[in-house]
Amino acid sequence: MRRLGTTPAGGERGAISVLVAILMVTLLGFTALAVDVGMLYAERTQLRNGADSAALAIAQKCARNITDADCSTSSTLARSLANSNARDGASNISSLVLDKAAGTVKVTAGAQEAGHAPNHVSLFFARALGFNDATVTAGATVQWGRPVAGPTAFPIAFSICQVKFHIDGGLQLLVSHGSKTETPCNYGPSGAVVPGGFGWLQRPSGTCAGIVNAANWAPSDPGNSYPGVCDDQLRSWASDITAGKDVTVLLPLFDQVAGTGSSTTYKLISFAAFRVTGWSFNGNSFPTTFHNKPPSVDPALTCDGSCTGIIGSFVHYVSLDNAYTLGPAPDFGAGVVKLMQ
Repeated sequence: MRRLGTTPAGGERGAISVLVAILMVTLLGFTALAVDVGMLYAERTQLRNGADSAALAIAQKCARNITDADCSTSSTLARSLANSNARDGASNISSLVLDKAAGTVKVTAGAQEAGHAPNHVSLFFARALGFNDATVTAGATVQWGRPVAGPTAFPIAFSICQVKFHIDGGLQLLVSHGSKTETPCNYGPSGAVVPGGFGWLQRPSGTCAGIVNAANWAPSDPGNSYPGVCDDQLRSWASDITAGKDVTVLLPLFDQVAGTGSSTTYKLISFAAFRVTGWSFNGNSFPTTFHNKPPSVDPALTCDGSCTGIIGSFVHYVSLDNAYTLGPAPDFGAGVVKLMQ
């Protein structure tokens, strides 16, 4: 009986080794998943950042000047930005597709590891499963163009004749109401073409500005006083200008006016980029000496009496605000780039 109930000492010898060997494959698989896949995810994230930066930078160059040397498939800007977003400072531009007619650029960034083909990175634990390396790339597509619809920084529109031939010029006074006009110039309210109108645009209740479409007629908001709800916006501008920062906004332009008083509408055609340096509205002026310019200041920039308006200059400016819709519109210095994917 004692002999029948006794299991030979070597009966299960080696069973644990077999079990461990079988489980080791599974363990290596999980380790590869945790380490190698995590490494690939981090690498792709860096490449994605690099592709985004490269595509946005090239699109900005194209939006500002289509003949810029960096607005090309041979641009060195893309490679430098892709590398600067890689932790090891090494990546490659797998492809750069530029369509100037459509206003799009697509950049694909790939991994670059010494001793490996472009776009390939070494794996570690996955080698035990027969996978020595992996291909890692990431792409980004950006569109650029002229804004035709989007948010206004301030609920006011100006006539096209106030900006023609003055982009990147000196300071100008944009009059929303007053006696300073050019002839011929369809100022609308400032030229008394629209009795009772002051260039203000309708906006949602309780907001400083709204969404306008430069392909449509925009209804006006009659009255001389600017909307008090815009006080915060003007304070923000004043704070930035005082701190030495540029305040550049996209202002809608019109080339036709219809109706009078509360029935006035403006035919918007485009946006212009305007760098604000001062303003005078009823009860709100910046700087506080707006009405008392020193003698050295061009008298044409003085806004006194019943005059209301903004001082600044029209510039070439590219916005990264995705809220704008792009389309065919005259070029008055304003461009927009949008990350599509």
